[in-house]
Amino acid sequence: MNKASRLFWPTLVTPKNAVVKQTEQLSRSQKLLTELGLVKPGSNGTYQIMPIAQRAIDKCIQLVQSNMQAAGGQKISLPVLTPAQLWKKTGRLEGDISEFYMLRDRSGKQFLMSPTHEEAVTAMLASTAPISYRQLPLRLYQIGPKFRDELKSRFGLMRAKEFLMKDMYSFDVSAEAAAESYATVTAAYERFFRQLEVPFVQVEAATGMMGGSQSHEYHFISPVGEDTLLQCSNCSYAGNVEVFGSDTDAPSACPKCQSAQLSRVRGVEVAHTFLLGDKYSKPLGATFLNTTGKPKTLIMGCFGIGITRVVAAALEVLSTEQELRWPKLLAPYDVCIIGPKAGSKEQAPAERIEHELLQQLMQICGAEQLLHDERKELTIGKRLLDAKRLGHPLTIVVGAKATQAEAPKLELHTSGGEKQELDVAQVLQLVATHEQHKQQLVEGTEQTDTKRSQRVGHVH
Repeated sequence: MNKASRLFWPTLVTPKNAVVKQTEQLSRSQKLLTELGLVKPGSNGTYQIMPIAQRAIDKCIQLVQSNMQAAGGQKISLPVLTPAQLWKKTGRLEGDISEFYMLRDRSGKQFLMSPTHEEAVTAMLASTAPISYRQLPLRLYQIGPKFRDELKSRFGLMRAKEFLMKDMYSFDVSAEAAAESYATVTAAYERFFRQLEVPFVQVEAATGMMGGSQSHEYHFISPVGEDTLLQCSNCSYAGNVEVFGSDTDAPSACPKCQSAQLSRVRGVEVAHTFLLGDKYSKPLGATFLNTTGKPKTLIMGCFGIGITRVVAAALEVLSTEQELRWPKLLAPYDVCIIGPKAGSKEQAPAERIEHELLQQLMQICGAEQLLHDERKELTIGKRLLDAKRLGHPLTIVVGAKATQAEAPKLELHTSGGEKQELDVAQVLQLVATHEQHKQQLVEGTEQTDTKRSQRVGHVH
């Protein structure tokens, strides 16, 4: 069981009446994560993840991995350093590389600190013994750090110079087979974002320097988003203005139904998918042996999810100005339990109830999902304030009312701000219901609100 007194939790303490000079624009999630000691700024544009936030990131990784494996993915690990020579072969070094970190080793060879791994994974397959068509489709993914020298790092984990990313690469025998892989993986993306219960939209996007024939982005709608999205209230169309070249070139009427009910919203990009064709496999010589034993060029797709960005952007959308709100499947802890203050007249009987309740809760949600705030030198009010700001889905208070001779009650606080006074059996039932809801989300059996997601309306 997790003990609050043992957590490394370096909250940011601002002296009363102090004037804080802001050196950068802060988002809601960045402000809360920093103030509450979940994330600490490192050097400019980099961040140190503290234990509570790391738990949420680990849960996000686990959820992403389960969806990638369900889509036929196999996990690998590739070096952070990619030889620049590979990027020269594909022509990507000829574009704008101002955001890339470049370095040379002691012998003068040039490398990139990879912002993405298309060249590296394709070169790996090209150097492998001939792959048979029987081994395809091949869907390889990794989860690891990526690096971009952002001109303006801002909004904390949503736009950092170092970030955590899941990147998958698919290899198929034909364009038709690659389209099937694309549909399989994007279906897994839809499932992942529905599991988070954060409103999202999938939009058509420009392929940019990645290349390829088709591209989609996944966005959480937020005023701090850096992308401008078009949404039609008359039909299902949604798209990134970059598809049309720029914001000024975007149409005033819906490209699909010609309705004038076309609005602009800001979005935070949290995932991106591409059908790449042979853009990388052809120049790097990545082939397979077809049914007649002849070599043919592999057809590719690539699929990225920004792990740290998903966590921060979800908090940006769900949280209030003063309190974090987590997606249920990413909350660091499911339940926080707060016992009586040391020295209070109800301490002894309340602690007996507290101990028994902890044992029962461990049977329902497991010790690892429990946070016991046993800092009893603090008042219940102070600990409850911390619990509310941290956004625990369920916080249970064992105070004076729990020791009443008639109708003893526990306080149950939800992350939505609701407070209830319930007996022990009712509290345990609500915790069990919460755990059941989480399981339904994982299994995909929970009913989804159709208003929470919107798929792109393609223009024909």
